[in-house]
Amino acid sequence: MKLKGKIALVTGGNSGIGLATAKMFKAEGAQVIITARSPETFKVAKTELGGQFDVVQTDVSQPKQLTALYAHIKTTYGGLDVLFANAGVALFTPTAEVTEDFFDNQFNTNVRGLYFTVAQALPLLNKGSTVVLNASTVSVKGMAGASVYAATKAAVRSLARSWTAEIPVENVRFNVLSPGPIETPIYGKMGMPADQVAGFSEHMKSIVPAHRFGSATEMAKVALFLASDDSSYIAGSDILADGGFGNV
Repeated sequence: MKLKGKIALVTGGNSGIGLATAKMFKAEGAQVIITARSPETFKVAKTELGGQFDVVQTDVSQPKQLTALYAHIKTTYGGLDVLFANAGVALFTPTAEVTEDFFDNQFNTNVRGLYFTVAQALPLLNKGSTVVLNASTVSVKGMAGASVYAATKAAVRSLARSWTAEIPVENVRFNVLSPGPIETPIYGKMGMPADQVAGFSEHMKSIVPAHRFGSATEMAKVALFLASDDSSYIAGSDILADGGFGNV
């Protein structure tokens, strides 16, 4: 029960790494709030997960929705002990085909949304709390077609350093989880046809030293480590959970 008595928020906790982490946080004793982005995903999450978690519809790219989320948390729980800023989008395309909307969509969620997810949480974070930021191995390893997505995740990595320097570590610890290729629904949302997604998957398996995709549960274990006292002397760090992809 590494999070016994803790209040934890997982943005984008209705699927993939976020859902696996929310389940693990709950199993370790936390009361868990999760967000779902759209009315449609919220409805499904509320129906399927409402018995386990406090589900709140929140698009992190919309500051007013974040304000409403934190007002709910303050009224209901009084504060927060753990924040997993996980909500994000991943879209890939060659630079020559990037449009302003394509660029803004990812930066508005992955950077602007994450930034204000943390900024608005600060008054609610209890002393000794932890913040885990979800980034990606592509923040340190170049990948064709990932220029915009990688830039958003490099920004996330930078934010962890800045916040660690700015906010006393004894008050809040900031760390980054950078997944490599993970078996989650996100690959079906990248805007590529199914055959291209399958080809991409096989290519990634061939170049990852572990020769496989990771699982959402494996990522949740890393998030739990960073969120708990097991990592009490780790701050401003980036954990590459990627089967060796980013370091080889």
